[in-house]
Amino acid sequence: MSVVQSVDNVALLPAYLAAGTAVLVLLADLLVGRAGATVAVAGVGVVATGVGAVAVGAAGTRRTFCAGADCSWVFDGRAALIAGVFALLTLGVLGLSGPLLRGGPTPVGEYCFLLACSMTGGVVLGAAGDLITLIVALETLTLPLYVLVGLRRGSLASAEAAVTFFVVSVVATTVTLLGAALLYAATGGLHLDRLGGLLADSPDLPLIPAAVALVVLGLAFKVAAVPFHAWAPATYDGAPLPVAAYLSTASKLGGVVALLAVVQRALPAEVTGPVLALLAVLTMTVGNLVALRQRRTVRLLAWSSVAQAGYILAPLGALALAAGRAGDVRAGVYAATVAYAVFFVVVELAAFAALVALRPPGADGGTVADLRGAARRRPWVGAALALALVGLAGLPPGLAGLFAKVTVVRALLDGGAGWLALVVALNAVIGLAYYLCLAATLYADPVPLPTNPASAGEPAGRVAWPVTVALAGATALAVVIGVVPQVVLDLAAR
Repeated sequence: MSVVQSVDNVALLPAYLAAGTAVLVLLADLLVGRAGATVAVAGVGVVATGVGAVAVGAAGTRRTFCAGADCSWVFDGRAALIAGVFALLTLGVLGLSGPLLRGGPTPVGEYCFLLACSMTGGVVLGAAGDLITLIVALETLTLPLYVLVGLRRGSLASAEAAVTFFVVSVVATTVTLLGAALLYAATGGLHLDRLGGLLADSPDLPLIPAAVALVVLGLAFKVAAVPFHAWAPATYDGAPLPVAAYLSTASKLGGVVALLAVVQRALPAEVTGPVLALLAVLTMTVGNLVALRQRRTVRLLAWSSVAQAGYILAPLGALALAAGRAGDVRAGVYAATVAYAVFFVVVELAAFAALVALRPPGADGGTVADLRGAARRRPWVGAALALALVGLAGLPPGLAGLFAKVTVVRALLDGGAGWLALVVALNAVIGLAYYLCLAATLYADPVPLPTNPASAGEPAGRVAWPVTVALAGATALAVVIGVVPQVVLDLAAR
């Protein structure tokens, strides 16, 4: 019997394109040495990755690295959606990074290389078919971010944020690996589908409860779920604004994808359901309540992101009930989780893009008071930020956020978790307070600008064109998916 595996290179094409982008960026930086050429190479590679993912996903499910029926790489419609979203987020962050990279101390080649490496991890993550590939992909997504967070040279806050993020993330990875090791010791399997079958046939295997708890809690760190959230606000606030945007979107999406993969395909729903329901309630409640007291803009968005993680996890909490574990309901629950994550990251990117446009080049997010009257001085940028905030709150005309919350509540009601749907609705009302307060601040009477424009709440001069393009693209995409949300739901259900 031959032990040589055939490799489907077409299935691996999105990963090849993403990894090739990282290599080409380094070569362009070495051989050409011009910042514009390096960023252009990165942008073309990111677009090629997204297009490749869509093309491969449209052709149906492709599998490779298989041992019998167990495959380590499964690229289907959902994997294509995830890879495409990662490519869009990376392209948007590249645009937002224009002012940061132009003539500043940030090394352009290394910056673009790290972003491309992180995108590669996200692309692989969506197609991972076993625990080892899943964890390695998640770390490939996360490791470059340690360096990106600390790129603000001379900033103590940036250095502290990088160290905090590194230490917490290493601990989370260790916990996840320990859980994976216990699962392997108990079952002898690592492939997600194989694990799901083994645990369904023998639910009373020793070590299983501890293994499941360790894997779920380790991945909860990556999502910034309460009580594993404390690293997020400080890390977001200390990072450069474009990096904070990537952390709040791509990094959180990666954690959600990893958690969803193990919950959907490997771990028993009757064990994970109660844990995820509790995490969802704590996360959305604590995130919203603490966000009410924030005065720094990025910290407010960070705590808002924590609360949004609770909404994303909420559908999985329906698995705690027998009704939620029915076949059709489970499919709807998983689709709702993916769809909400996609809606959230697009709207969140639009919010950060508007914040970058309203702040001086290279500055941090400043305080909420710095944005007072911003929409009067820059009407279109202010309107884009207000639309993003309304979308995060789940109100029209922010239709993407509205449909996202409706999708979650509908999945919870179908799964028999009406009490959890009520908690989501109550927390959505709490979230209105700070979202609408920030939106109202944008249109309040402006304060006089200081003599030194670098200390103002508005950037001096015009907004850089890459930021304008990124802001326009993110806002347009948020509007489009709000108008046709069923397309996202259909892709998430595949």
